[in-house]
Parts: sequence; structure tokens; C-alpha cells
Amino acid sequence: MTALAEVLKRQIAATGPLTLADYMTACLMHPDHGYYTTRDPLGAAGDFTTAPEISQMFGELLGLCLAQGWLDQGAPDPFTLAELGPGRGTLMADVLRATRAVPGFQDAAEIHLVEASPTLRKEQAKRLSDHHAHWHDTVDTLPDAPLFLIANEFFDALPIRQFTRHGNGWRECVVGLAEGRLAPGLTDTAPQDVVRHRLEDTRDGDIVETCAPAQGIAATLGARIARFGGAALLIDYGDWRSKGDTLQALENHAPADPFAHPGQADLTAHVDFEAIACAAAPARHSRLTPQGVFLERLGIVRRAQALAGNLSGAALQSHITAHRRLTHPSEMGSLFKILALFPEGASPPPGLDT
Repeated sequence: MTALAEVLKRQIAATGPLTLADYMTACLMHPDHGYYTTRDPLGAAGDFTTAPEISQMFGELLGLCLAQGWLDQGAPDPFTLAELGPGRGTLMADVLRATRAVPGFQDAAEIHLVEASPTLRKEQAKRLSDHHAHWHDTVDTLPDAPLFLIANEFFDALPIRQFTRHGNGWRECVVGLAEGRLAPGLTDTAPQDVVRHRLEDTRDGDIVETCAPAQGIAATLGARIARFGGAALLIDYGDWRSKGDTLQALENHAPADPFAHPGQADLTAHVDFEAIACAAAPARHSRLTPQGVFLERLGIVRRAQALAGNLSGAALQSHITAHRRLTHPSEMGSLFKILALFPEGASPPPGLDT
């Protein structure tokens, strides 16, 4: 039993079951026992590995994609170069290395990172020590300026609510106690305004997930991009519209029970890109595109071949494996998808269409 489990059990005993959103928030961001506030979760010693940690090609291509978008919008100076949930800073470091050759880009860029984890902020500062960066707790304090932004595996970790349809109403998933342990359960059936529109495309027993924080962040990003210009590349696993139970836990690189070890496992859920796109209006959005297709359009095959020319043996095999993992449909190529936000009158970033 984890320390956070004891905290949550006492809270539930005193005030009743938690919504799934409140449970996820506590598990991930509790100041003393939260998953992200107490550790570096990435890499072999952590619980999961993200695309930037797999290969430098990912960040390089995303950086050049943003740089071309910056040029296409008239090369505004200054502009905000931002990342949400920057991990160890690997992605931003690769972006900055790749864009050094783009005239004027880095001179005009002001680097801003939105990161809630003190542990990861320290790692980012080390990785980006050659650059002057600014940190934020939320997107709300980003500067009023053209915004070119990347969010890779950021939205999937935001807390969700989960509803099961029952007749013309919904039963919400909550976390309570069963035989002294944390366990999910369902509320009584009631109308729910946040999913009322989903009565049109669901039937009894179907599960729908919502993520109010994701929609709030998308609204802020969309408003800034619509007003000041820029583009956002949002990369995550999910689909155009939420359906089904997608809550999952990962511990030591393996699936785990989301309720067994609160604070010790990463909790995520699939992203509802339709909700994000709608919330981001009046900014426009691209067509939702699989990661593999996007990277291939940006030239990952040519970049992979160029890097392979300097490799041999185990290093070459690792490089080939990384390329496959990022792009192949049976790996990350189809599971992960990209949605871009951009202002009215502008073209979508390279590799994407409308």
C-alpha cells in the first residue's frame, strides 16, 4: 500500500468517492506523493519512453516543421517557441539544434516551457543550459506574441471524467473503497450536460470520456494563435472522438492496475482530438494525421539514411529499430496522431493538410 493510497482512503472515508479526474490529479500531481512531482519517469530506469528519447530525428523534424511555418507566416520577430510538458528537455534541445541553420529563427525565438514537475524542470535546465529559457506552471502566462508550440504526450496525462450511458442518462466512474482498497464504481444514473450531445452516437453501456483541462488549454492556445499568429503541433495517442474505456497505468514499462499503486504508476487516457479542435476555435485545425504519415511527409526516410551512413554494428541496428518504432503502423506510427492549430488565412504546418 503506497503512502498516497492511505491519504486517499482517509479522504474517501471522510468525504465520499472521488471523481476519476480528482483521483488522477492526486496520483500524478500530489505535492508530496504525486507521480510527476517526485521522480523522472522517463527512460529505462523509469516507466515509459517517449518519441524524443527514441531518436533525435523526431525533434529535428518537428523543429524544422515549425521553422517552415514561422517562415510561411512572415518570420515574426520576436516570437514564443514553447513546449508543453517538455520531459527532460530532449525534444526542445533537438528542435534548437535542427533550427540553427534557419536564418533568424533562433535570434527571434524566446523559449518558454510549461512544466509542473520540479524534478523535470531541473533536467530541462541542464539539457538547455546553453539557452535562456522561461518556465511556466500553466499556458495562461505565456507571452502575448506569435506562438509556435509543441505538445508531445502532454494531453494524455490530463485528468479525465468517464461516463457510462444508461438509458438517456449517464453513470459516472468514481473511485471509492471496496474491502478496504481503492476501487472504481459508478454513480446513480443522471443527466450530464458535458456528454448530452453524445446521446446521438452512443447506446446503452457505451463509455465516453471528457477532459475539461484539455479543452481549457486548447481554448487558450487557439485564442493566442488566432490573435497573434503561430502554430501548435499536438502529438498524442487517441482519436477524433472519444469512445470506450481508455484509462491505463504504466509501471516499469508494463501495464498495471490504475488503482493498485496510486502515485507509483503513470496514468493516461486517449486524447479526444475533436474536443480539442472545437475548443481551439477560432484557430483553424489540420486534419488528424497518423504520426508515421506525418514524419514520412517531413522526410524521415532521407534523414534516417543520412544518419545511418555514419553508423555500424549495434548502433546501426538501434537506429533502424528507432526509425521503425516511430513510423511503423504496428508501433507508434498509427497509434500516435498529430493535430495542428494555426490562424485563419495561414496554411497548415508542413506535413499536414485540412
